[in-house]
Amino acid sequence: QVQLVESGGGLVQAGGSLRLSCAASGRTFSNYVMGWFRQAPGKEREFVVAISRHGNWADYADSVKGRFTISRDNAKNTVYLQMNSLQPEDTAVYYCAADADPRSRLSYTVREYDYWGQGTQVTVSS
Repeated sequence: QVQLVESGGGLVQAGGSLRLSCAASGRTFSNYVMGWFRQAPGKEREFVVAISRHGNWADYADSVKGRFTISRDNAKNTVYLQMNSLQPEDTAVYYCAADADPRSRLSYTVREYDYWGQGTQVTVSS
């Protein structure tokens, strides 16, 4: 079992930046593939980015590629999402998630993830 708590959301103007953090507690953090998802009002939760257990690999949704960067610090049990050049369409609740399957390298779908944080709101004004 792992508990995830996101922070760092807020209101920012278009073109601005935010850095989200997701702190994990519980079992060994490096056992988990970590991901970020987002959900806008009236829409399904969508994949944003995933990072491998030791940070060697990451993969991004096309919509955020080149603007968002994921990283993790296993010593601090934390995964980060640096978001630059934010646009109004990035407005959503952002969730971090952990995949406990030891066979996973990267995970892309909601159902692959076993644990979820409560989410943090990101609002980008035009």
